[in-house]
Amino acid sequence: MKHGPFALLNKGVPVVAIVGQDGNHESMLTSIKEIKARDAYVIALADEDDNTIDSSVDVVLKIPHTHALLSPVLHIIPLQLLAYYTAKLMSCPIDFPRNLAKSVTVE
Repeated sequence: MKHGPFALLNKGVPVVAIVGQDGNHESMLTSIKEIKARDAYVIALADEDDNTIDSSVDVVLKIPHTHALLSPVLHIIPLQLLAYYTAKLMSCPIDFPRNLAKSVTVE
């Protein structure tokens, strides 16, 4: 998050933070505080047992507690739904993205 990404933050810019219960938890909280200091809108994906995140962000999406190696599987579901509904709200062609190159050719 240092340097470049912080320069992109303005008031109201949405930022999605994935806050896992691993060795990066404290550094993620620090980064979230720096993001909030720039008046960005923070949406966090956090473990259902994590009560430290609630006061630091604008919206918390709670994810069921699971083993750290399996947590990406649970995090991807709300991230995909967030991407889908954001694209739909912005009237983007969800089923026909532009500049999509075919990677498989038919013989």
